[in-house]
Amino acid sequence: MELTIIVLLVIVLALFFDFTNGFHDTANAMATPIATGALKPKTAVTLAAILNLVGAFLSTEVAKTISGGLINEGGDGVLITPELIFAGLIGAIVWNLVTWLYGLPSSSSHALFGGLIGAAIVGAGVAAINGGVFLSKILIPMVAAPLTAGIVAFTATKVAYAITRRHDGKKDGRGRFRYAQIASSSLIALAHGTNDAQKTMGVITLTLVAANLQEPGTGPHLWVVVACALAIAVGTYSGGWRIIRTLGAGLTQVKPAQGFAAETSSAATILASSHLGFALSTTQVASGSVIGSGLGRRGSSVRWRTVGRIASGWLFTLPASGAVGAIAAAIAHTGMIGVIIDAVLGLAFILFIFWRSSRNKVDHSNAIPAPDVAESGYAVRIRKGKVKPPKTKTGSVKPLSPVAQTAIRDDEAAKEAAREAARQAALEAERAGDAMPGGYGPIPTARAQQQQQEGDR
Repeated sequence: MELTIIVLLVIVLALFFDFTNGFHDTANAMATPIATGALKPKTAVTLAAILNLVGAFLSTEVAKTISGGLINEGGDGVLITPELIFAGLIGAIVWNLVTWLYGLPSSSSHALFGGLIGAAIVGAGVAAINGGVFLSKILIPMVAAPLTAGIVAFTATKVAYAITRRHDGKKDGRGRFRYAQIASSSLIALAHGTNDAQKTMGVITLTLVAANLQEPGTGPHLWVVVACALAIAVGTYSGGWRIIRTLGAGLTQVKPAQGFAAETSSAATILASSHLGFALSTTQVASGSVIGSGLGRRGSSVRWRTVGRIASGWLFTLPASGAVGAIAAAIAHTGMIGVIIDAVLGLAFILFIFWRSSRNKVDHSNAIPAPDVAESGYAVRIRKGKVKPPKTKTGSVKPLSPVAQTAIRDDEAAKEAAREAARQAALEAERAGDAMPGGYGPIPTARAQQQQQEGDR
């Protein structure tokens, strides 16, 4: 009876972690299309939620890595108990919520791994961890994936700008990439479902195996797949707007061609890793792609201070979540009373974080300032698009920012220059008119005839 209660607690906590994973990682797919105006904020998160749900059913390779590879098996079965898994999930959730509060796109995946590893070491010793799997499928991808995605995004951005250079004479001339962004960001959301939702599937499967309710080496049951898919989809729909602000506007100013290159690079990296069973961080991949695309667009700048903050979060994710997981495991190891203490402390912390976040609320209306979206849309508008001042909730119109005002003045100056050039061309045509045959002089122009008629009056 006691074991059944603990298993149920672990499943509930695992699904809550899946929910936090969803809203923590929405930015991976939708920050850049929101920043460029390719998708409206609520439309973007709805689309991401649906595709995360679909992606969760496409593969289970990553789930098998967690449930059957990371934690070793001993003579009595897997060297971790449901109590320790419960403690590891607490470590992962605590780190997820702390980084979300400060808008840091840290890795939910590595928070989960850190929490599980810390709890397993406390409960079963270092021998409980499969060092080969940890190195080859977690640690190496953690370093290689963002670098690979960044290099690919840098190259793709260079190519995109080289082959579409100012083809329509507008400020940026690449507005059609906004439509391509819808496809590329959708692909990331689908890829995120194939990778991140599986991690929770693996945790629940590991719990069932540890409790002798499932055979070792088997994949997740259908009900586990469905529950995890729904949890991550609901979390994705809730937004995670603080991290969308950081990735969409905090690292670099994103233009459509640049965003398309970053999203395509991220999706390719994530899908390839899911196929190989690498439990990489989709957040690190997306961040690396945005940075690479920022370096690849001439004239753009990367905010290296923000990059440093994000990198610090990456560096501390495994040890910090591992430390929290280890402390929670030491408490849970005392028995059922310890599990209850962990549950109460964890719930109190979750409530505190959400209360603290309400003091500085970030949602779809202010995650990325509307004037920035309007200017970005202006810079890449197609044909005769115009700048439209964004409306407030009350219906009033905000004044355009200096950037947009300058863009409007440039357009007016260009139009006036074109009109003046046309007038000069007409005058030159009048002065250089060809003489009529027979020596009758130059052919009178329409303007000369009008002036003569006015003189005759």
